[in-house]
Amino acid sequence: MSQPQAIIFDLDGVLTDTSEYHYQAWKHLADDEGISLTHEENDEHLRGVGRRESLMYIIRGHQYSEDQIQEMMERKNRYYHALIERMTPKEIVPGGVALLEEIKSAGIKVAIASASKNCRLVLDRLQLTSYFDGIADGNCVVNGKPAPDIFVYAAGLVNVFTPNCIGVEDADAGIQAIKAAGMKAVAIGPASRFHGPDKVLPNMENKHLKDLLVE
Repeated sequence: MSQPQAIIFDLDGVLTDTSEYHYQAWKHLADDEGISLTHEENDEHLRGVGRRESLMYIIRGHQYSEDQIQEMMERKNRYYHALIERMTPKEIVPGGVALLEEIKSAGIKVAIASASKNCRLVLDRLQLTSYFDGIADGNCVVNGKPAPDIFVYAAGLVNVFTPNCIGVEDADAGIQAIKAAGMKAVAIGPASRFHGPDKVLPNMENKHLKDLLVE
């Protein structure tokens, strides 16, 4: 692939570090329930995973009714909302806006594929919404990552066949979703976190279009 027709980004942990806010909200909930949750567990088991799947990991071995599960998911979301309401454009990864402008100037479509149901709120707080030709969030599909659905959906939003797309993710579940969708996968973070990406970058700070291209 010399130049893709679309680049599809995850949001949390890629263009901004909302992943830390997710951890703080889950940690708050776990503390409420007297359950231990470490940063290491969060990175290994919750990063890039949907809300219900994350909660199921946290409460494993504990018995809760469906009503209690629903209440806990809503409570976590309230904790998360309180954190992201204070976000500003200063929390975009350094060089992030310039990268999006460079990609669009090259005639490449740009989309978001985020498991977060709060994705649009975060984009609005960061003043990034207008940069994207398509936004797929946790409200758009039934099957979360590592299922390919959200990346396929995002590609459909910008009318590009999946083999002509590059997906950018910071979670292994997301990399598996990108590969299952038939796209090239660029992983952001330590190489030890991932299985089978086409390219690994340590971070997204001050990256350019050429840094995302896959041979």
